[in-house]
Amino acid sequence: MIAVEQLQISAGAFALNGISFALPAGSYGVLMGRTGVGKTTLLEAICGLRRVHGGRIRLGEDNVTDWPPARRNIGFVPQDAALFPHLKVREQIGFSLAVRKQSTEAIRQRVEEVAGWLGITPLLERPIAGLSGGEAQRVALGRALAFQPRALCLDEPLSALDQDTRESMCELLESVQSRTGVTVLHITHNRAEAERLADCVLDLRDGQLEVRHA
Repeated sequence: MIAVEQLQISAGAFALNGISFALPAGSYGVLMGRTGVGKTTLLEAICGLRRVHGGRIRLGEDNVTDWPPARRNIGFVPQDAALFPHLKVREQIGFSLAVRKQSTEAIRQRVEEVAGWLGITPLLERPIAGLSGGEAQRVALGRALAFQPRALCLDEPLSALDQDTRESMCELLESVQSRTGVTVLHITHNRAEAERLADCVLDLRDGQLEVRHA
C-alpha cells in the first residue's frame, strides 16, 4: 500500500498542500495532470527524493516520511530512464543487488530471471549506447524490479515511445504487475494509457487531488 496523508511540499513559489490518497497493496495507480502541476514532485516525495514539509507517507504499515530513499525499498523509473553510461545491461539490472551485497550467483540468477520477464535476455552483454527507447525503458524497469521493491514509481515511462512500442510496453507493465503483485504509481499524460492500466486514477489539478476508481 502507498498512502499519503495531508502532504505538504514546497519549492520556491510552488507548493502542494493537504494532498491525501491511498493505493491498496497490489493496485495500479495512475497520476495525471497538466505539466507543472506537481506530479513529479509528489512522486519524488514518495520515493524520498524530495523533502516533505508536513503530513505523512506510509508504505504498508510503515511511516516512511523521514526514511532515506534506500530504506523505503521503492523501485523508481525516471522519465529519461537515467541508465548508467559505463555499465552493460546485465550490470544495470544487477546494480541494486550488488549495492545490497548479494552474492554473484544470486545476482546472476535474479538478473536473468528479470531479463526473461522483460524480453531483454539477448541484450544482457550489450552497452547501453545504441539501445532503442523501448529497450532502454525495459532495462530501467528491470533495474527497478530486480531487488523486489515493495512499490514501483514510474515517471512518464512511455512518453517518448512510438505507438507500437508504447503498446508493447503497456502489455509488459500489465504482465509485470500481474506477475509480481507490486503496487504501482505511474505518471502519464495519456488518457488511453491510464484507462488501460489503472485501477485508480489520481487527477492533480490546481493543488487538489481527485481520486477516481476504474
